[in-house]
Amino acid sequence: MKITLIALGSRGDVQPYVALGLGLRRAGHTVRIASHEAFRALVTGAGLEFAPMRGDVQEVVNSPEMRAALASGNMLAINRVSARATQQGALLWAEDGLVAARDADLLVAGIGGMNVAQALSEKLRVPLVEAHVVPFHPTRAFPGAIFPPATARLGGWANRLSHVLTRQVMWQMFRSADTRARREVLGLSPAPWSGPRPLRPLPTLHGISPAVLPRPADWDVAQHLTGYWFLPQEAWTPPPALEAFLTAGPPPVSIGFGSMTTPDPQATTRAVVAALERSGQRAVLLSGWGGLSAADVPDTVFVTDSVPHDWLFPRVAATVHHGGAGTTAAGVPNVIVPFFGDQPFWGDRVQRLGVGPAPVPRRALNERTLAEALTRAVTDPGMKDRAAALGARIRAEDGVTRAAEVISGLKL
Repeated sequence: MKITLIALGSRGDVQPYVALGLGLRRAGHTVRIASHEAFRALVTGAGLEFAPMRGDVQEVVNSPEMRAALASGNMLAINRVSARATQQGALLWAEDGLVAARDADLLVAGIGGMNVAQALSEKLRVPLVEAHVVPFHPTRAFPGAIFPPATARLGGWANRLSHVLTRQVMWQMFRSADTRARREVLGLSPAPWSGPRPLRPLPTLHGISPAVLPRPADWDVAQHLTGYWFLPQEAWTPPPALEAFLTAGPPPVSIGFGSMTTPDPQATTRAVVAALERSGQRAVLLSGWGGLSAADVPDTVFVTDSVPHDWLFPRVAATVHHGGAGTTAAGVPNVIVPFFGDQPFWGDRVQRLGVGPAPVPRRALNERTLAEALTRAVTDPGMKDRAAALGARIRAEDGVTRAAEVISGLKL
């Protein structure tokens, strides 16, 4: 088959689909990844065809409006900023998507590209497989990923309802932009108020490890929990300064919030450095998009823009991050600092699995809260053992191959 994967968002949103694309190519399919220009090198470096989709997610994330919304932690404010960005991007994505999907037999998309892909599927009469890296199908087992984990206390009915509402929140945020793109670019009627209907029912893929999130008993056979979609580990040579830092003392912790921004990176850095001193830990500080500052840190902290996680995590005592689910494969305790979205969901899972302390919400991040979490993460032997066992289980899975097998088995 000729398959176009549409992956929009930050690197964490895009990279799993590059891994899935590699698996589909190994299975004999022709694969094209439609994504932002910033990820061209990631896609072509993996040997896959790239189709550009205009827009700059980093620019939106770093805008004053989004920084303020993230600082508030208010999902409605975050959604309003995101909705304005989609209004600007929807027409461009529809135009670019027509080119990216021009000869496809199948479209594949997760949450980031799903609404665009649904409209393209209808226009081109090409089937769409939903492929998500968060749980996105109703269940009584746990709440929707953007709902507070405490929702589960209300029981299975509330969990199931929260999944329906999760999909509706995301759709309604995009609906007016979708209507405009359908009318002005695709020549389609508006989608129903409650959301587009699939061209035909097809299986749904969830690139999540069942060791982290057991498959719900009430999911039907069309829902596949395949395991995470990881890129193959590549040889990587660290800068000599990093290698020297790692060997100069006990294993450090790694700290990085990826594409998440903070209103005051310098203040965040000061709090992190103070927490490290208070807990007696060394650290590799990954500055990422958040712009965490390298200025004035002590020699117990090494600052770098980024390091491949699969290289770094086996060399640290614990990792502090914003809540990317796949980071549980690290094999070391996780300290989750959730900002918004599905991050509190994964922080709750980490705590329930016993592979990390209670999450430290970004608004509660300070010297004391982070120091306490770090101390627990690096001194609890049971947590260390559970994290190592979970990491081994996850790494033994082959979610990419399993997902490719499901798609290869489709009768289109």
